[in-house]
Amino acid sequence: MVLKKLKDYLDRHGVHYEVLTHREAFTAQELAAAMHVPGREMAKVVVVKSGDRYLMAVLPAHHRLDLEKLRAITGRDVSLATEAEMASLFPDCEVGAMPPFGNLYQLEVYVDRSLSEDESIVFNAGTHHEAMRASYQDFAKLVQPKVVDISVHA
Repeated sequence: MVLKKLKDYLDRHGVHYEVLTHREAFTAQELAAAMHVPGREMAKVVVVKSGDRYLMAVLPAHHRLDLEKLRAITGRDVSLATEAEMASLFPDCEVGAMPPFGNLYQLEVYVDRSLSEDESIVFNAGTHHEAMRASYQDFAKLVQPKVVDISVHA
């Protein structure tokens, strides 16, 4: 079932979205392939520990996070969050299937500039078998991410 918190939030703000059901997928690239979506439109979430807090990096599925770039932008040491930390931060999501709406979890969000160029994005909806598609503009309006250069093509 689509993450209720996310669905309610989008409905409350009048955002048009599409719910997509797919075969179970655990990586953003697998998800993009399962749904026949270009990797550039699939929003991959990477949770990072930055100093004593966590933040969310959102980038295209076919890119990888450049921790050095993110470190330079934040001015703090950064490291990937562990699965246990992610389970604690997103208790209503399957581990690794959190949506890119860090604002719903009090997390600052950094979006790779290349993802911001897409008309729509596809993202996990809390499970490994459901995703959503929404316009990038609606996502940006609600989340107000920092749009930066934080990835490299994988």
